[in-house]
Amino acid sequence: MFSFFKKKPAAPTTGFPQPPAVQPPSAAPAPQPATAPARPDTVAPEPVAAQASQDSAPGMAAVPGLGWLRNPFGSRAPEAAPGASPAGVPQAPQAPAPAAPEAAAPTPAPREGWLDRLASGLRKTGTSITTVFTGTRIDDALYEELEEALLMADTGVKATTHLLADLKRRVKEAKATDPAAVKGLLADALADLLRPLEKSLVIGQHTPTVIMVAGVNGAGKTTSIGKLTKHLADEGASVLLAAADTFRAAAREQLGVWAHRNTVEIVSQEGGDPAAVSFDAVTAGRARGKDVVLIDTAGRLPTQLHLMQELQKIKRVVTKADATAPHEVLLVIDGNTGQNALAQVRAFDDALQLTGLIVTKLDGTAKGGVLAAIAQERPIPVYFIGVGEKLEDLETFNAREFAQALLF
Repeated sequence: MFSFFKKKPAAPTTGFPQPPAVQPPSAAPAPQPATAPARPDTVAPEPVAAQASQDSAPGMAAVPGLGWLRNPFGSRAPEAAPGASPAGVPQAPQAPAPAAPEAAAPTPAPREGWLDRLASGLRKTGTSITTVFTGTRIDDALYEELEEALLMADTGVKATTHLLADLKRRVKEAKATDPAAVKGLLADALADLLRPLEKSLVIGQHTPTVIMVAGVNGAGKTTSIGKLTKHLADEGASVLLAAADTFRAAAREQLGVWAHRNTVEIVSQEGGDPAAVSFDAVTAGRARGKDVVLIDTAGRLPTQLHLMQELQKIKRVVTKADATAPHEVLLVIDGNTGQNALAQVRAFDDALQLTGLIVTKLDGTAKGGVLAAIAQERPIPVYFIGVGEKLEDLETFNAREFAQALLF
């Protein structure tokens, strides 16, 4: 379960639950006993995970980590203050209620289990770097070993040069003399470098929110779409899938399995044109009032120029179905591919103007430093990272968590 979702009441099978009707007060309300039982149709207000900003759109609720998720309940009428009575109706005196304890600030769902999986997945990358700090001296030899370790982790030349310069500055300012302290300063430098990649995926500003997902074959694109669909559907968002990956054998069937498992609708055509399938899906999503339309595009290698042009065609056709779409263009990259993943980011960004990334298969790889290379050269937001095949192994990206899991 993603920690950033706010639980909602279970929705009926016919759609989102509707708020109870609120009767307007009459001009002269009839007096009622002070101890009248609560009306059965009274709905207690839900606790919310985060307070929405004053300038947010009506019917939207703040969801940490996922941006704005449309609130299917809409705006509720203001609740009457406790003990309030209709005008002109005397109430029996009551003993003062004891002072309620101060409400604790809402806390996010625990992520300890996720952090353990992340640290385990990054162990190969982290071990190759942290062994540098097992010595007793801070000298040029330590920095040379660290430079080699960062390059071997596919951090890239530019990001490695930046991190070393930043680390030397921090060591000088902190007057550090212990290599273990230098490791902590490196974690701070890495977190600062990765912080521009933190961003929340926004759902609900458009109806539907159209998300186009691209990636090379084998990167985990369709599986990531299925995982994201599962979490969105579990939290009450209506999702429509578009099986526009007509290039890879069994891709349509694989996405169909996810649609059946998550009980969501899917638009699919056997042997159909990917752009036509995408157009039909966006049109259907608008007509049916779906919250999200997820388009699984065909896997493409950036060197296959004619196939990359087909992806551009899909994007143009989606815009014809909805002038504001696609609202997100995501690229799924395999963390095992190291610097090749950076090359994919460059190529797909040049062709499609990416808005976000999903980085998969970081478990078991010694090349997890590629995120630093991306942050240095193409700082496109990383919405999710994956460290395994299970549903809970896909989570939102946090720079500080990543740096800590990598180096400690």
